[in-house]
This record gives sequence, structure tokens and C-alpha cells, in this order.
Amino acid sequence: MTLSFTPFTSLSMIQPGDNLAEMIIDAKPATMGDWLEGDLLVIAQKVISKAEGRYVRLTDVTPSPEAIELAKEVDKDPRFVELVLQESVRVVRKRPGVLIVEHKLGFVHANAGIDRSNIEHSESQVLLLPQDPDSSAQKLSTELSNLVGINLPIIINDSMGRAWRNGTLGLAIGVSGLTPLVSHIGEKDIYGRSLEVTEVAVADELAAAASLVMGQTTAKIPVVLVRGFRAHQTDRASTRMLIRDAESDLFR
Repeated sequence: MTLSFTPFTSLSMIQPGDNLAEMIIDAKPATMGDWLEGDLLVIAQKVISKAEGRYVRLTDVTPSPEAIELAKEVDKDPRFVELVLQESVRVVRKRPGVLIVEHKLGFVHANAGIDRSNIEHSESQVLLLPQDPDSSAQKLSTELSNLVGINLPIIINDSMGRAWRNGTLGLAIGVSGLTPLVSHIGEKDIYGRSLEVTEVAVADELAAAASLVMGQTTAKIPVVLVRGFRAHQTDRASTRMLIRDAESDLFR
């Protein structure tokens, strides 16, 4: 299998209410040629959140007593901590400078995915994750598929850390049109032994690879075309498949 990752380098800065599908079509690189069956797009969470207007002004936030006490422990703005708590179901770990939570969407990560980097007026406002990234991916996939005339799966990625590993990488937080977790249980390895636990998080692998192309600082590449991957297509894609149940999660 040969994969290619093509960056969309001319996408305009996204504003709330923008038609993201049309903007992506307009930004299609000339080097990519025509859209081909089997193409898929990896899109940075930040542009989805911006288009959906997921900004919150810190001056509009009144921290609760719980947020004020927690902010002292983690050395963060109480208003920011209040938003983290509002977006989460529980605090998983905390220490000065670090606040790990379980998001309402099921993800376990720092600060409930609330971000200040690469957004306008970051001293006074923050950007939340999409309310429902899978639905966002489904909507965008439908709009793009109608425009280009082929089925176009979507992965929404975001940078996250991982237990026991330093550094962040792109992981899938929303999917549409492809199975994010592919099971090989029951198949044979090269020596004929039956596989018992092997499942491949293909959406995360593609999200991470595309994240290398996107960059993390000033690259301004929020959309990457992936070509050559044979995705297991489905109408019932969900990143919930990628989240380990709390009962079997040894790191919470």
C-alpha cells in the first residue's frame, strides 16, 4: 500500500458561520488533480470549532467555588478551570500546571481540549471542542460528498497526550464514513497463530500521520488529503469505538 498526504495550504482563516465545505473545495491544491474514489480528508479540530463558533469569552465566565479551589491547586485561571469543569464529567489527575479530565465526549485529556493557541484574542477568549465531533464530521462529509460527487470520509483530529508517553500527537476525535477501529481478532498471523486481541485504531493512525503534515505552530495547514488508504467504510462510524471502557482502563 502506498499512501500520500497532500496539504491544503491556501485555506482562508475560518470565522464562525463560514461554509467550510465550500472553502475546502476552493482550497484544493492543483497538484492533487481530480477527486478520486477512496480519498479521505483529515481536518484539524480547531477549524471545525471556529466554524461552529465554539468561542467563549473569559469575561463571561463566573467561576464556581469548586473551580476557584481547583484553580489554586493547578495554578490556572479560575474562569478557565470553570470551563474545563463544565466540559467534563470528572477530574482524573491534577497537579500544578496540569489538569487531566474525562470530557463529556469520553476523551481523557488535558484541560478538556480547551485551547488558546492559534486563535484570535487569545488573552480574552478560548476555543472549546465541537459539541459533537462525529456529527460535525458526518455533516461535513455529506456536504463535501455532494459537492465533489464521490463518497468522502472525514477524520477530525486534535493533539493529545497519552499515558506513559511524552509528547502529543494527532488523534481522531470525530469520524464519518470509515470504521475507526478495525478488528483482526480470529485472523491468523504469519505463523498461523490465531490473533486474540489485535485491533487497529486506523483513524488514530491516519490522524497522527496527517498531523505531521499539518504542523503544530505556524504552518496553517488544517486540512490534509489522504490518498491510497483502503478504508473500511460504514454509515455508523463513531470515535466511541476508540475509547476504552473505564472498567478496563488501567490508567485512570
